[in-house]
Amino acid sequence: MSRLLVIEDDVTIATTLELALRAGGHTVFWASTGRAGINAAIAHKPQLVLLDLGLPDLDGLSVCREIRSLLPATIIVLLTAHREELDVVSGLESGADDYLTKPFRVIEVLARVGAHLRRANGDSGLVQ
Repeated sequence: MSRLLVIEDDVTIATTLELALRAGGHTVFWASTGRAGINAAIAHKPQLVLLDLGLPDLDGLSVCREIRSLLPATIIVLLTAHREELDVVSGLESGADDYLTKPFRVIEVLARVGAHLRRANGDSGLVQ
């Protein structure tokens, strides 16, 4: 199906997302730091990135901006514990396409990933 990149330093969250996304037929790459995530994005050119904002080496918003500048068509979904309205606005203004707060439901992540990928492929998902 699609190439997806998970940039997440929490192994439990990353593994859960990776397994669920692979079960949905996607090819999934994982990076645990911002720098490794940027390098993986360059190497694998994913259609969609799930990006944690709380990374150990780089600010997640900086990672978002860099990936957006390198791969402008790539969908970026932020995953974060930051729930304040200003955090959401800052994330979206940094180039993200979507923003999910932790804890999240995996089924919702999968639904959003599917919706973004359908739209990117020109499929509205509506039944005619």
